[in-house]
Amino acid sequence: MGKDSIRQIAANKKAYHDFFIEDTYEAGIALAGTEVKSLRMGHCSLKESYIQEKRGEVFIHGMHISPYEKGNIFNRDPLRVRKLLLHDYEIRKLKAGVERQGYTIVPLKIYFKGQRVKLEIGLARGKKLYDKRESIKERDVKRQAERERDQ
Repeated sequence: MGKDSIRQIAANKKAYHDFFIEDTYEAGIALAGTEVKSLRMGHCSLKESYIQEKRGEVFIHGMHISPYEKGNIFNRDPLRVRKLLLHDYEIRKLKAGVERQGYTIVPLKIYFKGQRVKLEIGLARGKKLYDKRESIKERDVKRQAERERDQ
């Protein structure tokens, strides 16, 4: 594996359905050793996770990392709150974005970049129901065009 090789562990596909992603950031995560081993085996879920900023620090809540089967007493709580590692200017940008009405920070995907675990997060604006319907309609039209082109 090269220094810049990227191997995706999990993605939050629902985030692209529920939100307009305005801006993305790459963050490191403060993890325990057994959590990294579990991630190497692909045991992670971003489904119900969300990100909060508190006192100048950013945390991810609800990210599930399954306990490492050989970890015994060293395993941590699978749903514990984990600190994200970002530069101060990135945290200030995210905080300013959240203070604008309707914006939130959502986790998009988690992956290995070389030996390090990275989390891609996005500053996002929630979609209304009619926006979601429009997205579904566009996707169906693209699929139909693909089918007609392949025949």
